[in-house]
Amino acid sequence: MASTAFPSRDDFAALLNDSLGGEDGGFEGRVVKGTVTAIENDLAVIDVGLKSEGRVPLREFAAPGQKADLKVGDEVEVYVDRVENAHGEAMLSRDRARREAAWDKLESEFTESARVEGVIFGRVKGGFTVDLDGAVAFLPGSQVDIRPVRDVTPLMDIPQPFQILKMDRRRGNIVVSRRAILEETRAEQRSGLIQTLAEGQIIEGVVKNITDYGAFVDLGGIDGLLHVTDLSYKRINHPNEMINIGDTVRVQIIRINRDTQRISLGMKQLESDPWEGASAKYPVGAKLSGRVTNITEYGAFVELEAGIEGLVHVSEMSWTKKNVHPGKIVSTSQEVEVLVLEVDPEKRRISLGLKQAQSNPWDSFAERHPIGSTVEGEVKNATEFGLFIGLDGDVDGMVHMSDIAWGISGEDALALHRKGEAVQAVVLDIDVEKERISLGMKQLERGGPAAGGTAAAAAGLNKNSIVTVTVLEVRDGGLEVQAGEDGAAGFIKRSDLGRDRDEQRPERFQVGQKFDAMVTGFDRAKKPTFSVKAMQIAEEKQAVAQYGSSDSGASLGDILGEALKAKTEG
Repeated sequence: MASTAFPSRDDFAALLNDSLGGEDGGFEGRVVKGTVTAIENDLAVIDVGLKSEGRVPLREFAAPGQKADLKVGDEVEVYVDRVENAHGEAMLSRDRARREAAWDKLESEFTESARVEGVIFGRVKGGFTVDLDGAVAFLPGSQVDIRPVRDVTPLMDIPQPFQILKMDRRRGNIVVSRRAILEETRAEQRSGLIQTLAEGQIIEGVVKNITDYGAFVDLGGIDGLLHVTDLSYKRINHPNEMINIGDTVRVQIIRINRDTQRISLGMKQLESDPWEGASAKYPVGAKLSGRVTNITEYGAFVELEAGIEGLVHVSEMSWTKKNVHPGKIVSTSQEVEVLVLEVDPEKRRISLGLKQAQSNPWDSFAERHPIGSTVEGEVKNATEFGLFIGLDGDVDGMVHMSDIAWGISGEDALALHRKGEAVQAVVLDIDVEKERISLGMKQLERGGPAAGGTAAAAAGLNKNSIVTVTVLEVRDGGLEVQAGEDGAAGFIKRSDLGRDRDEQRPERFQVGQKFDAMVTGFDRAKKPTFSVKAMQIAEEKQAVAQYGSSDSGASLGDILGEALKAKTEG
């Protein structure tokens, strides 16, 4: 019987190495070709020439969202992860094979900056996953489209081009962009389209976006800006007052910058210019109606017709309201009458006057109250040189301090009157151009150079005369008194009961008490007004004039003592 020779350990290792392709041709970690020998359930059985076959899930042979198209006998490429696992089967992977092949191809395309084709198949934080024929790449959300996309669903599972932004094979990272492809395509389209456009050309477009300053119009692959000022000749506060997104509009190309590929559009250029012949339509001096469209600190804009606005400067808004914000005189959308003051068609400016369309209150006052007539009013303000009196017609007149009263200085006369007091005066002069009315109060006093008098003075009372009065009633604000025994009743204000604060207390007087006071004037009802304070001031001045002065060495007490002594002896 012949003996059987068993191979040694070294011989066995050599035989095994030969069956696996030799030491230099190891299968593990390589992509090899194999044949599909069977399909069992969801697995494909593949023979790659090893001792045992391997099984690969069918889904690894299908594109995202599709079924695998595989049958027995097909030749496929797979990646050998391990020659033999615990069950004695080869560990194969179609995904890994596709990924390795894809990486080789992608590295070459990345180096050449070439476009690659892929399919968006999933969502991840910050973006999406893209299948690049086996290699998985990351698509950031900002790189999906030129403008933000709310719904990416229509773009998923569709083969489309991408640009590789960066890749790292060692870490298995690939970042791609769809936006870069779209921008490049659009730039090519824009470059070609812009060559077909010319300034002055009239074209139709679709409104794509609206902002505060205008609208972007798609001209068929290239956008143009329709600025808000070029929408219409009339005032437009916001573009959506005239157009909406999606509207088809007819526009004219105003300017083209071929370097920056920026196009400026206009709609108003297709309308007739309302400023043509403006000088003839709006002659200086014409009285017109308009609508207030805008109010600023320096005036108000009034629309005379669509596209024609004029400015009413703040100085031309009111005859009487000075230094007042225009918004307190007119309101937006108010219909007003104006007068054309100036027209400049070249600068597209019209100056308007609001007050000129109304009657001049100084003219009206002069017609109603000629010089020498008596008027009544309220003291609106007291200045160091006179009193301003509010008169009918919303105008003011001024009584100079020298025309307030006879016999006393202007300063003392000013001290006799307060803001809000009703007074009478004579019209001395009217200057309509300078808007000035001069008044006089002393001219109404009896006994003065221009004797006129009042009903109360005719009864025996003269302004600035000293009379004895009797207290009829004590009030918080002053005293109700009567002149003489059966004279006219009048009032002494609290502040006129004496020069010193202690003397200005009404409660120190009693009903029936008599004392001297000066007649200071007459109210609207012709009732006299009295003042102890004015009398004291007048007596003091008279005493100083007769018996001494502040620099004569005599004290005020000495002077008043001498005056009182002379009065008693007399």
